[in-house]
Amino acid sequence: MLKAIHAKRLFHFKEPAVTSRGVMTTRESWFVKVWEQGHPERHGVGECALFRGLSHEDRPGYEEHLAAACARVNDFRPGDWNEQSSICMGMETALADLQNGGNRQPFPSPFARGEREIEINGLVWMGNRVQMMQRAEEKLAAGFHCLKLKIGGVDFREELEILSDIRSRFPADRLQLRLDANGSFSPADAREKLERLALHDVHSIEQPLPPGMWRETRALAGESPVPVALDEELVGVTGRARKIELLDSIAPRYIVLKPSLAGGFDSCDEWISLAAARDIGWWVTSALESNIGLNAIAQWCAARAGELPAGLGTGQLYADNIPSPLVQRGNALAIDPRGSWDLQTLFPPSR
Repeated sequence: MLKAIHAKRLFHFKEPAVTSRGVMTTRESWFVKVWEQGHPERHGVGECALFRGLSHEDRPGYEEHLAAACARVNDFRPGDWNEQSSICMGMETALADLQNGGNRQPFPSPFARGEREIEINGLVWMGNRVQMMQRAEEKLAAGFHCLKLKIGGVDFREELEILSDIRSRFPADRLQLRLDANGSFSPADAREKLERLALHDVHSIEQPLPPGMWRETRALAGESPVPVALDEELVGVTGRARKIELLDSIAPRYIVLKPSLAGGFDSCDEWISLAAARDIGWWVTSALESNIGLNAIAQWCAARAGELPAGLGTGQLYADNIPSPLVQRGNALAIDPRGSWDLQTLFPPSR
C-alpha cells in the first residue's frame, strides 16, 4: 500500500528572468513524496512545477488537485492526469523513483549513473543589448556550441545587432543559434522578421506566433526561411486525436517538449511517436523546474534519441535550489556520482 504527501517551496532567481511575457523574480513549486506503507526510509520524490501564466493548470484549485492525486496514489494512471500536466509529471517521477530504488534515479541509464553527459544549449535571457551580449559572451566562453536566445521583449533592431555581433565571430559551422519568441510576433510582421533573422543562419525559432493561431502558424511554417518549432502550442493539448490534429494542421519542422507543460512523461512519449511518424524533429527542454524536476527530465531525455543539444540548463538559475549531484560541465549537464541530495528542507525526517 502506497502513501503520498506533498509540500510547497518558493525559489528565488539569482537575477530577474525576463521573457516577452514578463519578469520573474521568484518561482513556486510543489513536491510529492511516495513510499510503501511501513517503509518510509525508501521513498520516491517528484516535482510538480506549475508555471504561472502559461500552464493550462494555472487556475484555482491546483493544490486541491495535487492532494487528490496523492490520496489516489495507488490508482494513479498518467492518462487520467494529462490535463494536470505538472501534477502528472511529479507523480510519474515519484513513482518511477520509488520503483527504481528511491535514489533519485527515476529513469536509469548511463547518464543517471554518472557515466555520460548530455549536451545542452546556453540560454540567453532577454535584456538590453549590453546585458544580452554579456550573457552570450559568458556562454561562449564556457564552451557552448549552441545558444538559445529569448527574443521579442526588447527592440527588434537591437536583437538583430546582437545576432550580427555573434555571427561575425562565430559562423554557423561553429555555433548553432536557436531563438525563442514566446509568441511575441504577429501575423502582420512575422514573415518580415523571419526573413531578417534568416540572414544570421538561425537554426530554428520557437513559437513565433501566439498559441491558438493554427491557420496562421501553418502558413508561416510553410513559407518561413527559419524552421518553426512549436512550444507553447503544445500546452493544454491532450488526447491522441487532438495531438494528431495539431501536428497535421500546422506541420511544424520541430516540437519542443517540456514534460511539466505537455502532459507529463507518458504524454511526451506519445508526442514523440506522433512526431516521428510525420518526420517532425523534437528536443527536450526544462521549464524552470528546480533540481528535482530537472533531474527527472534530464534522465528521461537521456533515455531517448531526441535532437541535441537539449535545453536543460535551468538548474543554475536559483539562489536557493535544492542541493543535488547535478553539475554543469562546460556545455554539458552531468550527474556527479559523488554528490548527494539534500531534501531535509522539503520533507523533514518526521514527514
